Amino acid sequence: MIDKDISSLLSKITYFKKLDPQYLQCINDAALRRTFEEGQQVFLEGDPCIGLYIVESGWARAVKRSSSGREQAIRFVGPGDVFNEVGVMTGGMNVVTVEALEPISLIIVQREMILDLVDCCPSLARVLIENLAQRVHYAMNMVVGLSLHSVESRLARFILTQAQEDQFINRKKWTTQAFIAAQIGTVPVVINRAFCALVEDNLIELTRNYIRILDTPGLLEIASVVE
Repeated sequence: MIDKDISSLLSKITYFKKLDPQYLQCINDAALRRTFEEGQQVFLEGDPCIGLYIVESGWARAVKRSSSGREQAIRFVGPGDVFNEVGVMTGGMNVVTVEALEPISLIIVQREMILDLVDCCPSLARVLIENLAQRVHYAMNMVVGLSLHSVESRLARFILTQAQEDQFINRKKWTTQAFIAAQIGTVPVVINRAFCALVEDNLIELTRNYIRILDTPGLLEIASVVE
């Protein structure tokens, strides 16, 4: 059982902030906390789904892996994010593998409780549906990107979407080129060539600690190119 009150955390999360206090208390009483070290697997694709996960601290990624070892990053989650909705709502099996990118603390709301709450709380059901619709939209965009855009175009799109207002991407130690390659659906040797091309064209500055956009219009032009 969880060892401290998490109602304040739950009340800030879209899924739960409109729930009656009695339901929040039920979740609080039944929730589990799990911690994982960097590189540990939170759960495996195909294993039984325990429930809905809330990130209390740290970062993790969800991936799909082929039998040959190739992987496609599906989602990255950090503090306050909720994940494994699909596993909860589609028969109780995990549909991705999730691994910790750094030490991470997770709150788990068990699947049976989520399903019971959906039956009695229309607001929770609506949020779940909206979130699942967003996941479908994201997947559709990913398919379009993989089929219609070059690696350089997908990399430009990734940089533009990840950059902050100051045009910087601060790179965590796990934001390697291999990591970025997995996210946009390619391999490290190809992503390295794409990065080199963007640097040579003075579109970005690349270091181990950050990526800085030097030419936003130029990067937007490459991001929009369709093969």
